[in-house]
Order: sequence, then structure tokens, then C-alpha cells
Amino acid sequence: MSRTTDRLLLLDGRLVPGTGGAAFETINPATEEVLGTAADATAADMDRAIGAARRAFDETAWATDRAFRARCLRQLREGLRRRADELRELTIKEVGAPRFLTFGAQLDAPVDDLGWFADLVESYEWERDLGRAEPMGMPSHRRVSREAAGVVGAITPWNFPHQINLAKLGPALAAGNTVVLKPAPDTPWCAAVLGEVIAEDTDIPPGVVNVVTSSDHALGAQLAQDPRVDLVSFTGSTETGRNVMAGAAGTLKRVFLELGGKSPFIVLDDADLRAACSYAAFSGIAHAGQGCAITTRILVPRDRYAEAAEITAGTLAKLGVGDPADDRTICGPVISARQRERVEGYLELAVEEGGAFACGGGRPEGRDKGFWIEPTLITGLTNDARAAREEIFGPVLVLLPHDGDDDAVRIANDSPYGLSGAVHGGDAERARGVARRLRAGTVSVNGGVWYGADVPFGGYKQSGIGREMGVAGFEEYLETKAIAEGA
Repeated sequence: MSRTTDRLLLLDGRLVPGTGGAAFETINPATEEVLGTAADATAADMDRAIGAARRAFDETAWATDRAFRARCLRQLREGLRRRADELRELTIKEVGAPRFLTFGAQLDAPVDDLGWFADLVESYEWERDLGRAEPMGMPSHRRVSREAAGVVGAITPWNFPHQINLAKLGPALAAGNTVVLKPAPDTPWCAAVLGEVIAEDTDIPPGVVNVVTSSDHALGAQLAQDPRVDLVSFTGSTETGRNVMAGAAGTLKRVFLELGGKSPFIVLDDADLRAACSYAAFSGIAHAGQGCAITTRILVPRDRYAEAAEITAGTLAKLGVGDPADDRTICGPVISARQRERVEGYLELAVEEGGAFACGGGRPEGRDKGFWIEPTLITGLTNDARAAREEIFGPVLVLLPHDGDDDAVRIANDSPYGLSGAVHGGDAERARGVARRLRAGTVSVNGGVWYGADVPFGGYKQSGIGREMGVAGFEEYLETKAIAEGA
């Protein structure tokens, strides 16, 4: 195939360069090397994608043929598996993701999870018989059925592109919807390759999935506002989520929003402090801290604050930064120069607010190319400091003191966010009790991992609306219909 760009749009079943053949570059954040170009879609391309999705939903059997949908999802999984080596290297280069993460949430896990959604198509209770009744004296037989919502606009970020793209596509397609996927401009190739696999390795009909890469953020707003779109599924910042919700309000379309977080990591006074703080350091800077659910506020007993700072800072310094292609690297680069400047702005703010760096606090030596930030621990702040309350999205942790379980819960919940959290303690039942008191959608106790296709993920408060993954996430893409027949 002759291509005017390295990666193309998927529009109405065809891989095309888009209107005018314009393209934009995608960059390796570890080296600043230009990897190549992606098709730079216009508003006209987005209009075409929405129209194709609308026709595919209204005029084909996709929404009603469950067996076909399950088969197509398994074809997609197998097609992605066949290109796993290519996708792994692409993810390392385009996302800056450490190699070890591509064997989990950055690639292999979400690809495998497509099989879970295919199985769910076959096992889900699509219709429920409520039996006979006589409302208002009228004998009636009632049934409740679930059916696809319609056309889904999926807007995704750059930090875990495969995971989030597939966490939207999997359940949306399983439910019988058609989809327009608008990925972040920072990681267009990850989505474009997904479009290639759909076009070349599956029987998914034209228009059912459209992949629209673009440097223009306004195309996401177009999805939110277009009356042909029935539901918008958005993952990203809370600020942008508000804009998506406002755009969707004009047509009263449903929204799913998975937004920001500033999640707490509570260390109780009976915990193994060294183990807990070391674990908090490791998990807090994986993928350079670029995860909405990462626990970036570490709450430790006040009388052990200095010891906790020493342990955490020592672990962070030992981990350092490294080439994401290296199997041993935990913390790679941040995604872009703009993101690095954002993180550096928060580091400056932390000092202005009275904080100090127990380690890190700037760019690592010897990294002249790429977008690097040292793993950093901020001490000396209280929970009302902006650096302790706002999402930084970099390898930056804040250490806060607490005065017992009640105080730890108070501090943890004193946040506009409620996405995730963690509790470490020697008494498992006590730790579980603290976890139950956290106003958060997911909580880890003593290192437990909640991530999985069958586990609903989402947040309280300004961390979002609805759930992704699990049966709850699947049902976000369904409508409910009640039918009563005269008996």
C-alpha cells in the first residue's frame, strides 16, 4: 500500500491519509527522535468518521449479532498478539513506557482482556423476565432487556494508550456499539496500529470502528457536541473532563469520565515501615509517575516521619531514571517537553510553599536529550499545599505526617479527588477497616493489586463519573428497555 504518511486513519473500513494528506510527527520522549508521522485529521474527517459509525449502527446487524461480535473481538485479540513484538517496541519508543510494564498494563494485559469481554457477550443476561403482574388492573407480562447505547465517542490520553484504548473499545464493541476513537496527539501510532489490525485482521464491518488521529484537540469537542454521538467515554484530566461534560450537555448525551487523582498511600503505625515506604517509592514513580491512580501522597506516622523520609528518598535515589528499553528501568522520561515544564513548575511551587526535596527536584545529570525528571520526594508540606493537592503527573511524591488512623483517613479524604488509595499495616483487619473508610473507587491493602478485566475502575468526587472495566464498565455502554405485553 502506498502511504503519504507512516500511519493512517481508519475511516469507514479503509485506511486513508485523511483530507489533504496532512501529517504530524510523533516523538520518542527518551531521545527526542522523530519516529515518523501520523495522519493529521481535520474536522471534515471527524465528521466522516461519525457519519460512518452512525450508519454502521443504524443499518447493519452489528448491534444485534452477539456471536459475530464475540468472534470479532477474539480476532482483534489474536491480531494484536501476532504483532506483540512490534507493538512492544513501539510502546517503549512512543510512550516512553518502561519495557517491564509492556508485559502488563501497557500492552499484554489489555490485549488479553479482549477475550474476557468476548466471553461476557456470550454469558451476559441480555433479557430478564419479570413475570406477570396486574398494574392498574391490567394483566401484563414484563421483560427488561439491555441493548447497545449507539455511537460511542472514545477520547483517550497518552499515558497508557493500549490499556485505555482497549478498555473502551472492548466493552463498547461487546455491547454492540460503534465507535469513533480519538487518541491523544502524543501517542497517535499506538492507536493507528490498532486501526490497521482492525482493518486487516478482523471481520469488523466498515464504520464499526473509526480511528481518528489528529494534532487538533478540538476534534474531541466535536465528538462531544455532535448529536449523532450517543455517548462519550473520556479519560484524561479533570479540567478537560468538565469541558467534555459541558459539550455533551447540549444534546444530553451520556458521559463516562475517568479523570484525575491525587491518591493517598497510608502507612499505619504497625506496618513494616521500610517495606511500605520502599513499595510506595517503587509504585509512585513507575512510568515516571504518569498514572492517574498512582499513590503520590504518602501518609506516615508523625513520630517516624524522618525515618520514612530517609527510606523513601533512598529507594527513589537507588531506582533513578533509565532507558525505557532496558528491562531494569522503572522510571523513564515524561511524555513531552510541555509535561516536563509542568512538573518543574510544581517543583518550584513546592519550594515556595515551604517544602524541601529529600531527593531529586530537577533534571538528572547526563540526560541532555529527552524529557527527564529525577524521582523526587517532597517533605515539609501540609495537605493544604497545592503540590500536595493537585495532580502533578510526574515522578514526584509528597510525604505527609499523620497522628493515627482517624487522622490518616481525614487527610486522605481531604481531597477533591477519589480515584484510588493504598493502606499498609501489620493487622490485616485493621488495614481493611481503614481502606473501607477511604472515599475512593479502588484501594490496595498490603500490596493487593485491584487491576483486572473483571474489576470496575473509576473514582469518587472529581475523579470521574461511572466505571470502566468489569461488568459495571460493560454496562456503561448499554441502554435499558422495559417491554410489557398484554396477558
